Amino acid sequence: MLANKFTFARVKYRSGDWDTDQRMPANILNSLLEYTTVDFEPQEKVVELSSAELFNYPFVYLSGHKLVQFTKQEATNFKKYVENGGFVFADDCNHDIDGLFSRSFEKQLSALFGPNALKKIPNSHPIYHNFFAFEKGPPTTSFELNGWGDDLVHDYLKAIEVDNRIAVLFSNKDYGCEWDYDFRNKRFLTEDNTKFGVNIILYALGIKNFS
Repeated sequence: MLANKFTFARVKYRSGDWDTDQRMPANILNSLLEYTTVDFEPQEKVVELSSAELFNYPFVYLSGHKLVQFTKQEATNFKKYVENGGFVFADDCNHDIDGLFSRSFEKQLSALFGPNALKKIPNSHPIYHNFFAFEKGPPTTSFELNGWGDDLVHDYLKAIEVDNRIAVLFSNKDYGCEWDYDFRNKRFLTEDNTKFGVNIILYALGIKNFS
């Protein structure tokens, strides 16, 4: 993992629709600027899952609405990336546990890491407390509260751990769309809803007890 500054790297994969929530990365980067001293590149980077360039970035974001079906090279890179210290934040834009993205992505993970590798993480997990505190676990999104998707509020996230550390964080809550707005509009919110995104990135970078 060679990047010196933090780079918000988005995974481009051949199937489905990888290019979602296009304003979200800039919003999260603005939150890193507001709340932390993390040095980062100001622009999102799109990286092919099948490319060796993937291994230059310790954090990658993967999202979509449709089918996820990795090519042979994509699957090889994904597994190698995860097992060699990379962190994948995967977010289902359908916010639906039975939707096509969720079902097909989990199938890919099962094929790569085994059927029991992806597990619910407890609300006591450090990712909910390493900077901002989320005592009830993953914060709810407006899409869940509006009854879209599967009409459920998901009170947990799932993860694959490698060496006792989250390597793949999977959300059905659609954080990507929740944070997909111009960062200047945060001033209209009662509470900045991107704070959990800061926790995720700091966890991915191995920054602990930062608050």
